[in-house]
Amino acid sequence: MNRNRLFIASCVALVTTSMVFSIRGDVLDALGNDFQLNKEQLGQLLSPAFLGFTLSILIGGSLVDLFGMRRLLTLSGLFYIGAILAIVLAPFPDAPIESLFGNPITILLWAAMLTLGLAQGLVEGVINPLCSTLYPEDKTHRMNVLHAWWPGGLIVGGLLAFLITMVMGLGDEGVSAATATLGWRIKMLTILAVAVAYLFLIRGQQFPATERVAAGVSNSAMLRDLLRPSFIALWICMWLTSATELGPDQWVPSLITNLTGMQGVLILVYTAGIMFVLRFFGGPLAHKFSPFGLMTISAVLAAAGLYSLGSVSTVMGAFAAATLFGVGKTYFWPTMLGVTSELFPKGGPVALALMGGTGNLAIAFVLPFMGRWYENEGAAAAFQYVSVMPMLLVVFFGAFFLYFRSKGGYKPETLDSGA
Repeated sequence: MNRNRLFIASCVALVTTSMVFSIRGDVLDALGNDFQLNKEQLGQLLSPAFLGFTLSILIGGSLVDLFGMRRLLTLSGLFYIGAILAIVLAPFPDAPIESLFGNPITILLWAAMLTLGLAQGLVEGVINPLCSTLYPEDKTHRMNVLHAWWPGGLIVGGLLAFLITMVMGLGDEGVSAATATLGWRIKMLTILAVAVAYLFLIRGQQFPATERVAAGVSNSAMLRDLLRPSFIALWICMWLTSATELGPDQWVPSLITNLTGMQGVLILVYTAGIMFVLRFFGGPLAHKFSPFGLMTISAVLAAAGLYSLGSVSTVMGAFAAATLFGVGKTYFWPTMLGVTSELFPKGGPVALALMGGTGNLAIAFVLPFMGRWYENEGAAAAFQYVSVMPMLLVVFFGAFFLYFRSKGGYKPETLDSGA
């Protein structure tokens, strides 16, 4: 087993997943123009991607031990290829869409977005238990390093989108409809190259058995781990962390462009850069403050950043608010997964799948609401309403921090062979 190659392949697969996220956010307005969709309909169109992500993580995570990690990761690459080609080749409607499900073209588009979500979920459902199995002695740190490549992919996708915009003049007022259409199609096609790259990396590789299987943990013991009150409380927090981190990101490019006139995707790239650098230090910081102390601080910063983003009017203001939000959201996702793997190791891939699936389900719920708030009440209301969620997280994570402090400090649980 080539541990380094498998870890690199996991990183590249995650880059593919986040490139979808940043490029899809960048082309959102262009998709709305070509497919004649309003903001709320665009939010509805984005939802199946996260619903698919959710279903795929839950199903894939549950089937990892049955079908094997390599098969599921290969399937994810094939889904990426099929979904991107379906979106790029979809014809345009002749009139504004009254209902997303009343037109075969937008039904096709909806199905393609769902397939993208399935691909993303399969990646997440495999690489998280793979990472914790490859590095059982250093889970939270390795999970943060792995998930540094989520913002890494946002940077790659965002810069590619920006470069294509500049080269083709897509931001110019006089750009033709044909050029604008070609531009967003080229942006979407760049995702295919990275998907093919990780398919090549895993070709012929031997994958390990998961940590739970290697330790001989039974299904009943796994289920008992998932019914512990502390797991349920952490699961509730995952709803809020994911909606806080990823829901607003899909609207940031459009929001910043409309409020300040600059290319909003640059803000997405900027916050991704912050996250990429800081996640390499997630392990040491979690050790210093404890994972829950770190996430309490993160929630405070995320709330302040989101509230500020909703009222920016200048480029400098946008970058200042984005800095707070970028730092605040950095450690949510990987630290939540690391904590899950450390505190509930008997839960195995299913515990991680439940967390990841819940996270994406939360995003699917919040996106249409944000679209409606954006459409009816403006950008400020959309972002400031969402800022309530990290305010709640300050209370929840603070309670976790105090609980573990009263028990002598945060300590991971370990599995021995034959447990």
